[in-house]
This record gives sequence, C-alpha cells and structure tokens, in this order.
Amino acid sequence: MTRDPSMRAVGWARSLPMGSSVKTARDWTRGHLATLGWDRTAPDVADAVVLAVSELVTNAHVHARSAAQLILAWDEECLHVTVHDSSHLVPRQRSLDHGALGGRGLLLVDALADEVRTRPCPRGKDVTACFRPGGGARTG
Repeated sequence: MTRDPSMRAVGWARSLPMGSSVKTARDWTRGHLATLGWDRTAPDVADAVVLAVSELVTNAHVHARSAAQLILAWDEECLHVTVHDSSHLVPRQRSLDHGALGGRGLLLVDALADEVRTRPCPRGKDVTACFRPGGGARTG
C-alpha cells in the first residue's frame, strides 16, 4: 500500500441502532475500505475486515442487546475496527458445539485479525480488531 504523506490518520464512525441491518455495516465499511484503496491493494484483508465487522455488530445486537457504534480508524499501520455496545459483559468464547449454527464469531474474528482486544468502558465495552494490509491475517 502506498503511503500518502498528507494522511497521518483518518477515521469514520457510524451508529447502528437495534434493528438496523448488519448489511448496512458491511456496505458502509466496504465503502471506506475502497477510499483507502484496499479493494485493489489488499482485497483479502478487506474481505476479512468486512466479515469481522459483520460478526462484531451482530454480537452487539444479539448478545449485548444493544445499539452498536462502529468506528474505523486507520493510522497508516493498522486499521482499528472498534464496535462499542452498552453491555458490561466481556465477550467470551463459548464451548465449541459442532452441531450449532452459531457460537463461532469471536473465534472467527480472532483468526481474521492481527490483534483483538476488549476494553471495558463506563457505558459498556469496546471490542477492537486490528488489521494490517501488508501482513494479512495471523495464522495459528
């Protein structure tokens, strides 16, 4: 990815109330990834970001029963994808049930991102996944 010396950091934020479509979050994210050129220069990482956004927003709506605030922040090294919700419960990996239709979202986000962290906030929590376009998703 070519560095633009005029761009030090850039970010976008979007509120996604309960009942809003996760597709809205995916489309919004894909549009911002295109402005960074990732649709051309890092399409696999862009797809991983969009899938992680889908999982994190779904978790906010379904498990936290909360609106989601989606924040994308690019600092020329890492795209920080943060989803904030109003639940104070820290997400945890459920026991893997091979017959279950769900329960793999956090495992998937952890596999796709270069780094994932959860931070409690006074009014809920933030789950942040970091994506580096040059390095791709981590393995193992």
